[in-house]
Amino acid sequence: MSWFGMLVIFTVVWWMVFFITLPFGVTTPENPQAGHDAGAPDRPRLLIKALITTAIAGALTGGVALSVEYGLIDFRALWRQ
Repeated sequence: MSWFGMLVIFTVVWWMVFFITLPFGVTTPENPQAGHDAGAPDRPRLLIKALITTAIAGALTGGVALSVEYGLIDFRALWRQ
């Protein structure tokens, strides 16, 4: 698998996992200030979620790369038919 292919897979997986992790641990304020959305989180913790997402996406991308390397997944066979 090329580096570009791995980068594309990592990017797609990263965004999918990031959107999955966004709602975890979200708490809304009991008394929101005037002008603030009542559904906005108190502390979104985006940096922690981005780091966790990067670790998960890296592991999944590595698994896909190994699967392609050992022939468990063959993307090129889809276009040969």
